[in-house]
Amino acid sequence: MTARIGVVTFPGSLDDRDTQRAIRLAGAEPVALWHKDKDLKQVDAVVLCGGFSYGDYLRAGAIARFSPVMEPLIEQAKAGLPVLGICNGFQILTEAHLLPGTMLRNNHLHFICRDQKLRVENAETAWTSDYTAGQEIHIPLKNIDGQYVADQHTLDRLESEGRVAFRYLDVNPNGSNNDIAGVANEAGNVVGLMPHPEHAVEPLIGTGRTDGLPFFTSILKKLVNA
Repeated sequence: MTARIGVVTFPGSLDDRDTQRAIRLAGAEPVALWHKDKDLKQVDAVVLCGGFSYGDYLRAGAIARFSPVMEPLIEQAKAGLPVLGICNGFQILTEAHLLPGTMLRNNHLHFICRDQKLRVENAETAWTSDYTAGQEIHIPLKNIDGQYVADQHTLDRLESEGRVAFRYLDVNPNGSNNDIAGVANEAGNVVGLMPHPEHAVEPLIGTGRTDGLPFFTSILKKLVNA
């Protein structure tokens, strides 16, 4: 049976179709979910895609966190449903307290769009198992509220528990604490990152590499082997 991966669209989402395409390329079935949906249509995993949900008014991800679709998503994520948050999706996951920390405006106060080098720190989550720990990859990055911050206790815990999933290399593009580009929850089923793996799944787009495709093949393998 083909794995079904939901992609949530909020008002202001930009990368929902790119994400659906990446899922399809990996061999799974993308399922469109609307922010007003009150159920998840029995999907096997969910991706919260990038964009500017509700215009990023109030605070990035703060309004989307209260969309009807988030109630079942939060409940099921806590019960083990795999959830990936990309850029704005990462912001929403922190606002929903499914991931620790928060996102602030970039320390240089400018929107940034660049190909970003990352190091894979944790290759044991539901979304990263097709990587190897220490692997260096290139993923497109585009944000203005991408500075990951947390109190020292939270940072120490993330580091000691191996929950930093990705770290920026060569340059820290937004001032994130500890060069953190992505984190995971304790169970490893929820992962968030600021760079956009869905833009690095075909050699003719994004970085010209396919470094982002393992996100989607990782979850497919987990679901098939579950």
